[in-house]
Amino acid sequence: MSALASSTVLAYLPSPDRGVWHIGPIPIRAYALCIIAGIVVAIWWGEKRLVARGGPAGTVVDVAVWAVPFGLVGGRLYHVATDWRTYFGPGGVPINALKIWEGGLGIWGAIALGAVGAWIGCRRRGIPLPFFADAVAPGIVVAQAIGRLGNYFNQELYGAPTTLPWGLEIYERIDPTTGASDPLGGVAVDTANPIAIVQPTFLYELIWNLLVAAMIVWADRRFRLGHGRVFALYVAGYTLGRFFIELMRTDPATRVFGDIRINVVVSALVFVLAVLYVVLVRKPREVLPPEVVYPDGVPDDRAQDRAQDRAQDRAEDRDGARDPEVGSGRAGDRTP
Repeated sequence: MSALASSTVLAYLPSPDRGVWHIGPIPIRAYALCIIAGIVVAIWWGEKRLVARGGPAGTVVDVAVWAVPFGLVGGRLYHVATDWRTYFGPGGVPINALKIWEGGLGIWGAIALGAVGAWIGCRRRGIPLPFFADAVAPGIVVAQAIGRLGNYFNQELYGAPTTLPWGLEIYERIDPTTGASDPLGGVAVDTANPIAIVQPTFLYELIWNLLVAAMIVWADRRFRLGHGRVFALYVAGYTLGRFFIELMRTDPATRVFGDIRINVVVSALVFVLAVLYVVLVRKPREVLPPEVVYPDGVPDDRAQDRAQDRAQDRAEDRDGARDPEVGSGRAGDRTP
């Protein structure tokens, strides 16, 4: 019996003993590293996808200069607005609202204000915002998955106590200098005796986000989506999972309509809007004109011909999607 109990305990997921390391006086925070890594992945993958869709190279990096700061500010504003009691309620410390490195970014604010920054950057490059959004959508949701690892290091965003073998161990962390409790910056001194075993909802969302990324990449390739439909599909997929995962969480949150977490309501509303957009918008994928793809001038006549050939190929692909004869070897002059 004791051996069985021991094997069950060994199956629990351990939390990191700390989320902050120090190089001299400089703190290195795992949460910040995960956010930065997610941004890098989103920019790298978004750039590859945008160029593959016929966009000019370097666009995603240029737009990110606007979108990333706007998104970080928007994410923090949303978090503070929906959890204002933590900072401005009884016992709250208002200055802590500025301490973004301690965690607390709301995805809805990040997307909303980040879109404003992206719109500014896209206007400067002459790129339609929906075209840009479709290119970066899979990278954004993967960045969210990477960001959830930061929650893992911070021991936050978890659910109710559980006996499931993948339950997450939560440790008491203390400041090694003062001995005071310090959940974010402290160190766990007794990892053999966790104070709780909880549902790892951060992990559920991480896995769900990766599945959403795979789904929208498949749908984009299969149906050649455009005009913001890839981005809307990402929003719909993410909010579907977030709705149910949010119901599992037990951390403090602003509640509305009695006792419903505010992000449950927001997820449901945004999901409906995203699905409506996917269903109602039926335009084919955009084809950018050569002067946008080559802002410094078309390199030569052959380059322009290649751009026109790509546009013709995309038009034929759209026709083939509507006509099953096209592309089957029974129509057109492109049969080998």
